[in-house]
Amino acid sequence: MLVIGPISSAFDFLTFYVMLVVLKADETLFQTGWFVESLCTQVLVIFIIRTRGNPFKSRPHPILAATSLAVVVIGAVLPFTPLGRYFGFTPPPAKFYLILAAMVVVYLVLVELAKKGFYRWHSGAHSLTPPRASSPG
Repeated sequence: MLVIGPISSAFDFLTFYVMLVVLKADETLFQTGWFVESLCTQVLVIFIIRTRGNPFKSRPHPILAATSLAVVVIGAVLPFTPLGRYFGFTPPPAKFYLILAAMVVVYLVLVELAKKGFYRWHSGAHSLTPPRASSPG
């Protein structure tokens, strides 16, 4: 929470900036964009934090991969459907999805770097775990 949480919050603020300044979003487009960005980043980050190692070398179970990617696709397409309109969404412009793709890649890379740094710090001399008592022998 203390390591990855601030990265997530920074990307929320970046999304706010993109929606308000770059895309000049009204309230509906702003809510739609934030929903889609949050859903994509928070679902895809699962692949980074689910393993201590390299997420490309540690393959997730096919069901996890399929359901996670399906949720991302559904979330990205939802604003274009009648159900999306029911929820108050509006279709974002193509420019939003290009920016979103770049933001998601950068977010996932930063989380991977933060994860590596966390484990390097945690396994080093700064470990929060007390040393194990030696057994009498």
